[in-house]
Amino acid sequence: MTEPPGRTPAVAGQFYAADGAKLAHQLESCFLDARGPGELPTRQRRADRTLRAAVVPHAGYPFSGPIAAHAYARVAADAPPATVLVLGVDHYGLGSGPALSDRAWETPLGPTAVDHDLVRALAHDPIRVDEAAHAREHSIEVQLPFLEYSLPRPRFVALQIPFAPYDELVRAALVIRRAVADQDVLLLASTDLSHYVSVPTAHRLDHLAIEAIVARDPRRLYDTVLAEDISMCGIAPTTVLLAALAEEPLEARLLRWGHSGEVHPMRDVVGYASIALETGPAGASPVK
Repeated sequence: MTEPPGRTPAVAGQFYAADGAKLAHQLESCFLDARGPGELPTRQRRADRTLRAAVVPHAGYPFSGPIAAHAYARVAADAPPATVLVLGVDHYGLGSGPALSDRAWETPLGPTAVDHDLVRALAHDPIRVDEAAHAREHSIEVQLPFLEYSLPRPRFVALQIPFAPYDELVRAALVIRRAVADQDVLLLASTDLSHYVSVPTAHRLDHLAIEAIVARDPRRLYDTVLAEDISMCGIAPTTVLLAALAEEPLEARLLRWGHSGEVHPMRDVVGYASIALETGPAGASPVK
């Protein structure tokens, strides 16, 4: 069977470098940045994997890349997963519901292969394959160079989750729960937090959302974001991730919060966070 043509990058040269060598250097700079982990990912991985999922930002690399690097340092420290499922945002309204892609995605570092078996397992109502929905979207694309840098030959699935009533998001989450149950799949929810507010406001509002994520409470997160008018663009994929993994014995912890004003002085900032969802304390089973 002939593999369909890969998706070409939509934001290379905008959100991240368009040249492969420059992009690799940019990724390393994110890890070494003072806002990042401060060191390159380890090349001595654990024999097992305790990281089940993470929440990661998706702005331009100079702004959110060092914050995202905290999550990818955790990805690089564990045994590599068989597949990565990236839940992204529908910023442009091109999709009519949760939208899968069933083809490889290109970046300046090369193609990221798609896991066709997982796509088939996920393609059940309300989720369907819709390549056009992904044409302009950056929230998933900006994760791929980090995955390609952190994992050997990663396979992934792109699933775009548009904003919807809570019950509709739970329907999508239940499909994901069945598809990834007992599977070696790392889940990522791509989101930025408050947009264009003062630093004190960003800190207050973002930590309300972060507290709900760390509590692993999708309903609380969804209701808090709406009640407090938090401009968290990835509320839908993050809610879906939490709901999909609600029955698994995981612990969530904040790795790093930051904002765009840490890069250049600015009155109004965008907030970012990396959050890890891991198997519990000693004695808990690692991710299968």
